[in-house]
Amino acid sequence: MSDEPRLPTLARVLGFATHAEGELDSARSVQAEDLAASCPLALTLSLATAAMLALLLGPIMPLAPLALWLAALAGLTALAVRDIRRHCRVGSEFAPRRLLRNTTFNAMLFGLLWMVPSALFSRWCDTADVIVLAMLVPIMMAGAAFLLSAAPLAALIFIALEGIGGAVMILRVGSPLLAAAALVATVLMAAAYLRHARTLMQRRGIEILLDERNAVISLLLREFDEGADWLWQIDTAKMLTGVTPNLARRFGREVAALEGQPLLELLAGDAWGSGKVAHGLRDLAEKFRLRESFGNLVLPVPVAGEMRWWSLSATPRHDETGRFIGFQGVGSDITDQRRSADRIDRMARFDALTGLANRRQIMDALSEALVSAHRDGHRASFFIIDLDRFKQVNDTLGHPIGDQLLKQVARRLIEICGDFAQAGRLGGDEFAVVVHDASDTARIDRLADEIIAALSAPYEIEAQRLFIGASIGSATAPRDGRSAETVVRNADLALYRAKEEGRGCHRRYEQHLSARAEERRVIEIALREGLEKGQFRLVYQPIVASADSRIEGFEAYLRWTHPELGEVPPERFVPIAEEARLIGRIGEWVIRTACQEAAGWPGQTRLAINLSRGQFHDPQLVSTLVSALSSSGLAPTRLELEVAESVFLRDGGQTQAVIDRIHATGVRIALSDFGTGYASLGYIRNARFSSIKLDRSFVVGASQNASDSLAVIRAVVAMADSLGIVVTAEGTETEDEYQLIRRLGCTQAQGYLFGHPVAACEARLLAGVPAERHVA
Repeated sequence: MSDEPRLPTLARVLGFATHAEGELDSARSVQAEDLAASCPLALTLSLATAAMLALLLGPIMPLAPLALWLAALAGLTALAVRDIRRHCRVGSEFAPRRLLRNTTFNAMLFGLLWMVPSALFSRWCDTADVIVLAMLVPIMMAGAAFLLSAAPLAALIFIALEGIGGAVMILRVGSPLLAAAALVATVLMAAAYLRHARTLMQRRGIEILLDERNAVISLLLREFDEGADWLWQIDTAKMLTGVTPNLARRFGREVAALEGQPLLELLAGDAWGSGKVAHGLRDLAEKFRLRESFGNLVLPVPVAGEMRWWSLSATPRHDETGRFIGFQGVGSDITDQRRSADRIDRMARFDALTGLANRRQIMDALSEALVSAHRDGHRASFFIIDLDRFKQVNDTLGHPIGDQLLKQVARRLIEICGDFAQAGRLGGDEFAVVVHDASDTARIDRLADEIIAALSAPYEIEAQRLFIGASIGSATAPRDGRSAETVVRNADLALYRAKEEGRGCHRRYEQHLSARAEERRVIEIALREGLEKGQFRLVYQPIVASADSRIEGFEAYLRWTHPELGEVPPERFVPIAEEARLIGRIGEWVIRTACQEAAGWPGQTRLAINLSRGQFHDPQLVSTLVSALSSSGLAPTRLELEVAESVFLRDGGQTQAVIDRIHATGVRIALSDFGTGYASLGYIRNARFSSIKLDRSFVVGASQNASDSLAVIRAVVAMADSLGIVVTAEGTETEDEYQLIRRLGCTQAQGYLFGHPVAACEARLLAGVPAERHVA
């Protein structure tokens, strides 16, 4: 071959001369890879030989210098191993050069260390031991020549130092002639090694050249096959040269029209004049400027009015003298793959049902908004939107209707947010909005109000008119957090507050919400230990007959005394127990304990237990009732479960199945807090309640001669009489209120007038006797 690499000079073999640009990196990379492969064996042999020497010299010389030598050898070996590992891990363009330099330096240190046994330790050796040491010297020299062939300078240094050490040892035993012969042998070995190294480097150069030519031939074959790839090349001015027919077809032009045209301008199209070119094209220009190889660089290319995606790979070209003459590479049209990848990416970043950004993308958008806010000195805001009453629609009308409803919600959000904010769906019926610039607080509040109003407007789906609502919690950075996770958490706390305050409203995050969240966390942890440690107890408040004030039953109330938190009221811990899914265990304890106590009351004294919403819908409720009644011996007719009106209003017809299962056990059901939710009188009839407990607000209103309260009480009493339902007036606290409810026809009364909740032992004494009225 006319351009086959010539036998390299000694200066180039030893690394003192400069290689042609491009050849240097290739040669060094090959040397480094060979060195990394052979060094572990060389180091292993060095340590093994050192161990043999230690066994030989240990009995005949002081231990201290031998141990010091072995420690130095082990430390140097560790450093060499570290260099090899760094080369394999880092893989940067400087790693091969650093490895070769460090190996040369280490070889000098190894050579000096291995001179020590010959030059110094031989003073303690007899003739036989000296012969053994003398045999080791050429073995170490030959091993270095073989194992360090990829680093000629390092091998020569080691050979020279070993030869000098051997000559010194021979000279010490009184043989100057043999010492001179050893030096001559060292020189001859070094010369033979250099010739071998020159030949090896020439062979390596031929292999590199063949690899480059094979790559070009492969590109040409692919070009000839007219597959998806084509060959291209440019000169030093970045002008196309040697344009192939396949490349011309890709550009939609003739070969002659492309010859000598600037590649970067062709790839940029109309964007070249404006300077608004794609990032990929800027990266390509930078590679050209630095004259670096690159692979699979992807960029958009306008072709015949259509945007295509190309992948380009190339390496610098050099002439026989090593002078840079341009680039040569291959291109592929990956438009179809790119579009498929974009579709997959969209599926990964957008909600499939609504088309809104999904949780992942909305979190990315929030992170970008926070970075922008920090950089530009403004604020960013985050909304969490929860749909009110969506679950009822989804459960009663089915998921297809629910999905259509979510789609309409998404369209309304997009219309409201416009370019001002980005909307997304977090999952289920929870949505989010990111506002990149929230400096105008009033505008943020208006946006939240507009979202609530729009999402609360009626929806028309399959000839049905549906109504839902929306609650919003918001947090603003950097005031409410500097990380996306903190902002989301605080917006969620604000949403929790909006739900607590009746839903259908917007609440901003406030500092005290975090304290409340921490309080909830502490209470939840304490609740989990409360039952096991016996911290709960029950107290009982009398329920009396209106006619004669005789106690007919008691309502059980749960009390919790914590050693550190003190007396924790039910309205504080019951909602937390429901959220933490602990209400089932606590409710079961209440039912079993109260039934066991009521079984010892005289006559037909009844027991009333108030159920929370979570308890009422607990799947284990009925089995718990049956088990508690059976184990306690309490008659089912003496037990009455009180359920707040709000439970029935929120869950509609779903409660009927639960009511039927409870009725089947013989247990009675009472509707408590009547009037707070404005339930229909027809529903009371259909649910077959055994009693209705009027909320105290009606008792107070009636005592103040409020016409609406009087009308409600009269209507409920009239209906209850016709259906055989007991009416109990809750919160009766004065004698006047008591006399009024008697006149209005209420069957029973309950309140502080007849007694505060008392312990179980006092309830047993009071059962069945007239209550003492505490006139206020």
